[in-house]
Amino acid sequence: MGIYKAEIANMRKNIGENIGQKILIKEPMGKRTKPEERVATIERTYNDYFMVKYENANRVGSYNYTDLFMKTIEVSIENGDQYVPLFIPNVADRKNKLHKMLPEQVENQIMGNRGMGVTGETA
Repeated sequence: MGIYKAEIANMRKNIGENIGQKILIKEPMGKRTKPEERVATIERTYNDYFMVKYENANRVGSYNYTDLFMKTIEVSIENGDQYVPLFIPNVADRKNKLHKMLPEQVENQIMGNRGMGVTGETA
């Protein structure tokens, strides 16, 4: 799975727009235990991670944006009296997409990125 810089930048912007907002974080505990849920407030965003302050504990935590894409954690943002899941776009796996295409479609895709057609002529 490939996560691109633009997708991380969009996620950072989305979380950055909610600084000061309460969130619900679900973290998996293990194979045989329930996920742990914690209420926190978004404190700051950085290039690779964001920081939260937990509501019932006097401590802070940090999470990578890739944790959201990889579904290591789930984040829901408080919207009045309920928590709404944060929208996480599916990350496109370019390699798998190319394997599902017919050979001429792959060639068109590759050549199209260079401004070329299938026959090698400029588009």
